[in-house]
Amino acid sequence: MSPALFDEERLLFTPAVPAAEAVPVVFAFPNEYAVGITSLGYQVIWAMLASRPDLRVSREFTDWREASRNSPELLGFSLSWELDYANLLNLLEQRRIPIHAEQRTEEHPLVFGGGPVLTANPEPFASYFDLILLGDGEELLGEFLDAYQQVRNSDRWTQLKHLAQVPGVYVPAGYQATYAAADGPLLAVEPVDPAFPARITKRTFRGNTLSASTVVTPKAAWENIYMVETVRSCPEMCRFCLASYLTLPFRTPDVETSLIPAIERGLQVTDRIGLLGASVTQHPEFETLLDYFARPEHDQVRLSLASVRAGTLTEKLARTLTEHDTHSVTIAVESGSERLRQLINKKLDQEEIRQAARAAKAGGLKAMKLYGMVGIPGEEWSDLEHTLSLMQDLRRVAPGLRLTLGCSTFVPKAHTPFQWSGVDAGAEKKLKFLQKHLGKAGIDFRPESYNGSVIQAVISRGDRRVAQVLERVRQYGSNLESASAGSFRRAFKELRGQLPDLAFYVHAEWSIVGTLPWSHLQGPLPLGTLLKHRSEAFSQQDLDPQSLVEPEPAQV
Repeated sequence: MSPALFDEERLLFTPAVPAAEAVPVVFAFPNEYAVGITSLGYQVIWAMLASRPDLRVSREFTDWREASRNSPELLGFSLSWELDYANLLNLLEQRRIPIHAEQRTEEHPLVFGGGPVLTANPEPFASYFDLILLGDGEELLGEFLDAYQQVRNSDRWTQLKHLAQVPGVYVPAGYQATYAAADGPLLAVEPVDPAFPARITKRTFRGNTLSASTVVTPKAAWENIYMVETVRSCPEMCRFCLASYLTLPFRTPDVETSLIPAIERGLQVTDRIGLLGASVTQHPEFETLLDYFARPEHDQVRLSLASVRAGTLTEKLARTLTEHDTHSVTIAVESGSERLRQLINKKLDQEEIRQAARAAKAGGLKAMKLYGMVGIPGEEWSDLEHTLSLMQDLRRVAPGLRLTLGCSTFVPKAHTPFQWSGVDAGAEKKLKFLQKHLGKAGIDFRPESYNGSVIQAVISRGDRRVAQVLERVRQYGSNLESASAGSFRRAFKELRGQLPDLAFYVHAEWSIVGTLPWSHLQGPLPLGTLLKHRSEAFSQQDLDPQSLVEPEPAQV
């Protein structure tokens, strides 16, 4: 990528002038520049690094590397997508850095990482990192860097032991995993030295100011967008949802003193604003934000929102979006079955969904996309029939509104009440069932790949042994964009006897008393609370989570 790239970046912070003895740091995103620079998390951490005069920071992506004066002492990665691990390993090799931390010497930089993938379950990637920063970076990053300065001239092991004292910093080499057998269950992950804490707690930022873009560029995947984090986490706490459970508690910045000033900084450099968050419209002052964008001076502003909770989609919101160059809206319903929505704690009834469709049409929106899911623990075939009925019902109540159902397969995620459940082996059949019958009804259906969900599950539930699989799959091709579940099945077959089989990671219902790969990492909620929420889900419905799914019904 050309150096002229800098000419198109409009910075919303002032980088510090590095001091003479500044620590050389490379901060990388293991994907293309257009993707990485669209990550709000990457933008914010880069700006925090570049604002420190004791650091000399350069950026790196798979298609572009910022010039740096010295070899880095610290090499950081922001990992937002699981399959970017192959790019991460490529970037290490391009710098002649061993991919495994245990093979690095004093000549190599300390490799650290952060981001949602690593915070949820870092274990499949543990061998690649010297350090992993768990959770929110607002306070953790500065404490980590200050601690590094204190041991900058020490040997590598002394540095790691010292940095492990910072709450939220995880040093994988400081822990030993033990198994019942090479291909048996995990028994424990324990410190190898008293310097390492038995449990590492994810850091949570509890301030009243959240993140906003630090750079705007036409080269971003979302061209010239200025992003504002409107809420963090979600109050709904759907039992499968990593975005809610991993980021608790639900936080909402003040509109007048935080959000509007942030938006106005963005409007100085662009007319495109994106409001981000798992549940943006549940901000208690969201109506005030809508009134702000309704002012005549904001008529030319292009506004986009992350997924909207169905019960908050009003005609006023739809009209505001329409008037600001947004013509569609997305709501997550998960299933057309009220029974199943109650099971997962999705506090949403059929009439709210219908009313959302009416409001979308009345407000001038052209289209509405619904997110659904198959394979949810406790799902029955009759639940899919309710999803078909819901989509047909919405077409009747909002004629002319273009409807799309996007549908994924349930994948268990760490630190959620459904982390013990496996992927439904019949989910692919269910996706085809919906595809067939929605297609007959003329409703656009966009399923996510079932094979992709299998790969996701391997990584989301993986322990340290899964790194062997990841490396084997990487050897099959130059990147993983075209990787299939078949590649993973092949790798598991070739590694038979060295780790459990693929079904153990993907489909098995795990014991609630067993050791999880992430048991030594404390998320926002204690294990007892997760078990309580899990029990409530299934006891409500009088269902056994290990029961078999009912046979496919007659076609409707």
